[in-house]
Amino acid sequence: MERISVPNSSVPTPGSSIPAWWASAVVYQVYPRSFADANGDGMGDLRGVTAHLDHLHKLGVDAVWLSPFYKSPQADAGYDVADYRMVDPLFGTLADFDEMLQKAHGLGLKVIVDLVPNHTSDEHAWFQEALAAPPGSRERDRYMFRPGKDSVPGSGKGDLAPNNWKSIFGGPAWTRVTEADGKPGEWYLHLFDTKQPDLNWDNAEVREEMRSVLRFWLDRGVDGFRVDVAHGMVKEAGLPDWEGSAAMVEGATELPGEAHGGHTEAEEPHRAHAAAAPQPAAVADSAVITADTDDDHQAVSPLYPPSPFFDQDGVHEIYRDWHRVLAEYDGDRMMVAEAWVEPAERLARYVRPDEMQQAFNFDFLLAGWDAGRTAAAIEDSLRAAATVGATTTWVLSNHDTVRHTTRFGLKDPTTFPKGIAAEDEQPDAGLGLARARAATMVSLALPGSAYLYQGEELGLPEHTTVPAEARQDPTFFRTNGIERGRDGCRVPLPWEAAEPGYGFASAFTGRTPAAPWLPQPEAFGELAADRQDGVDGSTLELYRAALALRKEHRLGAGSFRWAEVHAPEDGVLAFHNGDVLVIANMGLAPATLPAGYRVAVASAEEAVTGGARKLAPNSAVYLVAV
Repeated sequence: MERISVPNSSVPTPGSSIPAWWASAVVYQVYPRSFADANGDGMGDLRGVTAHLDHLHKLGVDAVWLSPFYKSPQADAGYDVADYRMVDPLFGTLADFDEMLQKAHGLGLKVIVDLVPNHTSDEHAWFQEALAAPPGSRERDRYMFRPGKDSVPGSGKGDLAPNNWKSIFGGPAWTRVTEADGKPGEWYLHLFDTKQPDLNWDNAEVREEMRSVLRFWLDRGVDGFRVDVAHGMVKEAGLPDWEGSAAMVEGATELPGEAHGGHTEAEEPHRAHAAAAPQPAAVADSAVITADTDDDHQAVSPLYPPSPFFDQDGVHEIYRDWHRVLAEYDGDRMMVAEAWVEPAERLARYVRPDEMQQAFNFDFLLAGWDAGRTAAAIEDSLRAAATVGATTTWVLSNHDTVRHTTRFGLKDPTTFPKGIAAEDEQPDAGLGLARARAATMVSLALPGSAYLYQGEELGLPEHTTVPAEARQDPTFFRTNGIERGRDGCRVPLPWEAAEPGYGFASAFTGRTPAAPWLPQPEAFGELAADRQDGVDGSTLELYRAALALRKEHRLGAGSFRWAEVHAPEDGVLAFHNGDVLVIANMGLAPATLPAGYRVAVASAEEAVTGGARKLAPNSAVYLVAV
């Protein structure tokens, strides 16, 4: 079968023979508010993370990625940053962060932090200064302030937004401010929420400030950054009108107002605005992402030209600059891009040797439980990464998606719902878990880096019956409940089954902790970490076994070729990575296993039947030659 070229995942750092750790690392995403509560207030915090780092070390991961913990009004779950150098009191202090970092490094774990460079909070000191300053000032030039399209000096007009751009969340991407004289004035751009004004990346002060932010955290010892909206920041000169929808180039499958990368639209309008642009007309349903482009630019429907605010060529200059900043530090510091860019060849530009080290592979996440789609995503990703000498990433869930344990249990396991409520189709929990365990084995056996979302090692499902009165995601309220939101994947973790909140506050030494900030389903009791630790056949032990084999056989730094038994048309996904043969049965009938191999790891005890010659549907195995 065809061997697909895979870049050397053990490529050394320039001037060193030591392999770059990130090229084959397994990274565990921590969503701090839902990981563990150490002070008993019902909200996860940094001390809670510190208390459970031993769990991650024993699991066998290489690094921890922390979602935002910076000072923020929390209008958008921390992706609205008010101070990039401070920890929000909700999560602790800088001293708490330093303690966590020190313990992680002591355990051999790298630490990656989120960076949000496209926009700030409207409560950031810079934006408050901009609101108080006049048009044309240095303060306003840090952001994207513009006069109205119909502005005439001295006329008092300017009632039309500068252009017709739409927000990721639907509605206009511009909000008008009230000037010091009490009159309506300029407009500012916010591609996301009104409380998230876009920075002006043509401004030298902005670029220098973000370099300083990078150095602040690098000096503290962080090992890398996950860059939010990495395809944003730079806008096309002149800010031309565009008839497309921002959501179409942000991974949306429905229009308008698809949630994105940790972002949701806040309910409260910006306090400084006097008027909003008219609601633009809805985009036709046919305007969807396609992988076909004539100019090797963004993959947007031919109905519209490429987006003028995403995936601009100028953004690569920024990452080359940041690459040089990281190179000033030892230890293979890295960046990983959250960039909704298609086709894969276009995404590969972000991981050229002098730019970022990695980019999230959303094609793999979106493939669902389908052998053909998964095989295509693997091939496309490996080929594209190879063109620039990079390794790829593999991810199945994160804090913005319905957990794959639940998605794979739906009638159509390739769908990508925007949350699930009690009145929606409910998944087959057992089927979903079986498929999720098998899919995880596939992702962990592929060459490159793998990203895990907290709780998936416990087999946690989506909380699909969160009561309306308990929901927190503004998406739910903004759409009158039509979009269920992301609360279901953000439910606090269960650590100890017999404790209040299933041990979410097990690190708390006080008397009675507050209830977790989101309710947990009863099923979490049986899935708590203490119920699975050391139990043969548990999902936790499966993850440990798969990760141990990955390290033993150096699969992250391995090779890739399709196996003779690979038959996606029959639902069978099979490939070789070094001396390990990986087979996943995504079909409906048992699949025949080749002779001459022993089962090293199986996704379930009942996966292999018929004298070790048949692989049951919805299961996977790692085979090693005898």
